[in-house]
Amino acid sequence: MRRPCVRAAVVAFLVLLGACSSSSEDSDTTTTLAGGPAASGALDGVKVPDAFTALTLVPVSAGTFPFLGTDQKYHVSYDLQLTNASRVPATLDKLEVVDGRDPSKVLASFSRTQLVDPDCPPGDCNRLRLLPSADAPDAAIPPQESRALLIDLRFDSLAQAPKAVLHHLYGTGAATPPAKAPAPLDYLAAPFDISAGTPRVIGPPVKGKNWIALNGCCDIGWPHRTSLASLNGKLGNSQRFAIDWKQVNDKGEMYVGDKTKNESYVDYGSTIYAVADGTVVATLDTEDANAPGVLPAADPVLAAKLTVENVDGNHIVQDIGGGAYAMYAHLLKGSMKVKVGDKVKKGDVIAQLGNTGNSNASHMHFQLMDGPSLLQANGLPYVIDTFTYLGQVSPASILAADDFLTGTFLPATPAAGQPRTDQLPSVLATVDFP
Repeated sequence: MRRPCVRAAVVAFLVLLGACSSSSEDSDTTTTLAGGPAASGALDGVKVPDAFTALTLVPVSAGTFPFLGTDQKYHVSYDLQLTNASRVPATLDKLEVVDGRDPSKVLASFSRTQLVDPDCPPGDCNRLRLLPSADAPDAAIPPQESRALLIDLRFDSLAQAPKAVLHHLYGTGAATPPAKAPAPLDYLAAPFDISAGTPRVIGPPVKGKNWIALNGCCDIGWPHRTSLASLNGKLGNSQRFAIDWKQVNDKGEMYVGDKTKNESYVDYGSTIYAVADGTVVATLDTEDANAPGVLPAADPVLAAKLTVENVDGNHIVQDIGGGAYAMYAHLLKGSMKVKVGDKVKKGDVIAQLGNTGNSNASHMHFQLMDGPSLLQANGLPYVIDTFTYLGQVSPASILAADDFLTGTFLPATPAAGQPRTDQLPSVLATVDFP
């Protein structure tokens, strides 16, 4: 039996379809943002040997860059689109990520259960995806069909990360243009810049104790990492580094009292803060609160009311300069303190946390992206300037929870509290914000 998709019990934002586009004003911030075009010289010296390649590999985003997680590792995360451009069935057996200038140096290898494993919980598995994104049933890629492959690299230090990578593909398929049967495949493809800058340092969008980074980066199986979407004529993922911030009390409970009332949830109505100086370029403040326990996308009646304008609920998009845009979603109706064109400073109060749009419980979805529209943008990695790390919530406890998020969700063995700076909380990290 195939494992079920990650349920709404993890406050799944699922595939964002919301349009947040708006013309933006110039920002006072002039920070050069990473994640744009390939850094000068990054791909110099990277050579792809000439070969017939029945399976084509194309990165679905611009170059990226490492960021430091709360696991004390430097992460690089991006996605590839694989297409069987032949009339012969193909199978992906293994993909190695190698140093672009020294292909003999293997940085990571993905094969077997890492590609396909129907019984695997969220983790280092099921990286081969149907489009736009679902677990692939097997490693086969039928003729003239496409798949996605989610790549996550980890380094102990920045010095271990090369400027660019290549991808060494192993499998079977058409070895020559006139081939009529599968044969072994073994070739290099898809040079990719992973030194396109440095992560933006921002402040926290919320404050206080016991905030859990639900659906964060980078384990496969959680909704944001796997939320590839086909929008505006291209495949992309603006949510790749997004977090659903959800707060618990000192007992680890997400609500106290009547679970059917939004006001029972610990974080409902919490203050939302601007993460950086910038200009508000888009807002929506018309959506009423949902009843807890029901994800609108999973209810036929409610799903019919979701549109590209309201799927992310009441929200704010802020131009924070240097080509980066902060998005705050699922906000409480009537709580917005800003309007389009307003200049805000880091730490300014901009709204309150709610339960609107495609959401089954109160939380605040936050992400950085390289444009003001989710339909156009690519997700950008970032780090938060200061917080206290308390440990990790058990994935099993989240996956076992009902749609009201009943239970206790603090780390099983809470840390004494470790001060952290300039890190991105990993999925299910629990933190205190000053």
